[in-house]
Amino acid sequence: METIAQQLGRVAFQITQDGLSQELRREASRRILDVIGNSIAATNQPATQVVNNIVKSWAGPADSFAIGAAKLPASAAALLNGTLAHAMDFDDTHLPSVLHPSASVVPAALAVGSKLGSKPTEVLDAITFGIEVTCRLGMAGFDRKLGNSVFFERGFHATSICGTLGSAVAAGMLMKLNADEITSAIGISASMGAGLLEANRTGGTVKRMHCGWAAHGGVVAAELAKGGLTGPPTVIEGRFGFMQAYCGDQVNLDEITDGLGTSWVLPDLFFKPYPCNHFTHTGIDAARALKAKGVTPDQIVSIDLGVPSPVLRTIAEPRESKIKPESGYHAAFSGPFTVAAAFYRDNGLGLFHEDFEDESAHDPEILALAAKVNVNASAECDAIFPFQFPAVLTAHLNNGTSVTEKVLVNRGGPQNPLTDDELALKFESNVRASLNQDKAREVAHTIFDFATNKTSLADLASLLERV
Repeated sequence: METIAQQLGRVAFQITQDGLSQELRREASRRILDVIGNSIAATNQPATQVVNNIVKSWAGPADSFAIGAAKLPASAAALLNGTLAHAMDFDDTHLPSVLHPSASVVPAALAVGSKLGSKPTEVLDAITFGIEVTCRLGMAGFDRKLGNSVFFERGFHATSICGTLGSAVAAGMLMKLNADEITSAIGISASMGAGLLEANRTGGTVKRMHCGWAAHGGVVAAELAKGGLTGPPTVIEGRFGFMQAYCGDQVNLDEITDGLGTSWVLPDLFFKPYPCNHFTHTGIDAARALKAKGVTPDQIVSIDLGVPSPVLRTIAEPRESKIKPESGYHAAFSGPFTVAAAFYRDNGLGLFHEDFEDESAHDPEILALAAKVNVNASAECDAIFPFQFPAVLTAHLNNGTSVTEKVLVNRGGPQNPLTDDELALKFESNVRASLNQDKAREVAHTIFDFATNKTSLADLASLLERV
């Protein structure tokens, strides 16, 4: 009987032989566009500059596509691009696992695919199945009774941990590994995944490189497998394997294998319309709706933000850090700050990168309103979470009345999707400091044409070489 890793390796290899549908390839190209835009927006962030400077000092053949740098060795390019992809917290989300799969898998695939001159359709197929593996592993550690990820409950960043294995699968597919070699790449990469969530609570910029490390680890694991290193075939379900180590007995291994190769998570991923923690988005939309109805900050005595119970730890606690975040990055993980900012800031897209700069995080008007926001658990939201990240926002006004706005479905998900035009607008807004509108649109068209092999990774690299 095949082990789980062997099943994953077999399906991955079969995809390299048969290919995937045009619909899945088109959806994968949308993920590349989103990741590239998010990455370009992050090129000047201090944390990404640290990683950039480090990888430039590493030895190796400079033969892989890297954003904001000359070509780099594949594993170094994966580290840099994955760091860029996740640094602005603008990357897509899978629910209910609450993973951000594209930010590790896409950089790994682009690094290896550009090195090897892979066809764009091969890259899209590798991305699709790498994301599939990442999310299925995340779902295996999702406790439906608890309504939350066991990884998260234990303080692990499942995005980076599961993303390492998904990145290894994508890289291995592009390296033309056979099924046994891909199985070994999975087994090797399972020893490389890491990531803790404490920075979300109390500070630090290390989380920004979690997806970069996952992409890096995945590429290295695939390279080692190609070189002859082997991994345990029972690495997923074994007594000392991946799921037991991270989640103990609170696992459902059927989530990994049921419908494997026939049922796909990719079309159901949620794009982020705002560059901040996904738990804050419906609160922002609710605040924007109240503002559109005429509610102004000077009328507000207090605000109650109702959210799912598990969300409190990320966007509400500790309260003092959330009502007065130490930096723009920390403001992106604050329910009170994001609700308050939505009343004061709106460039047509809602909140955007400039609203999470350090200067904005110290804006006295926003902070004064943030101090009036009380974040509480909502039973109505608990009943929906984590299939959506709902919010119920009630503003108590100085005339003695209260007004409530409920946002129970996230914008950017399959029930309220972003169109190609909206996704292209997000991309253009992300890159406006680096690319003019015509060049941005050319990049978007180039990526969308990957699905038919009309363009190449070399074309994309050429367009972005001066970013």
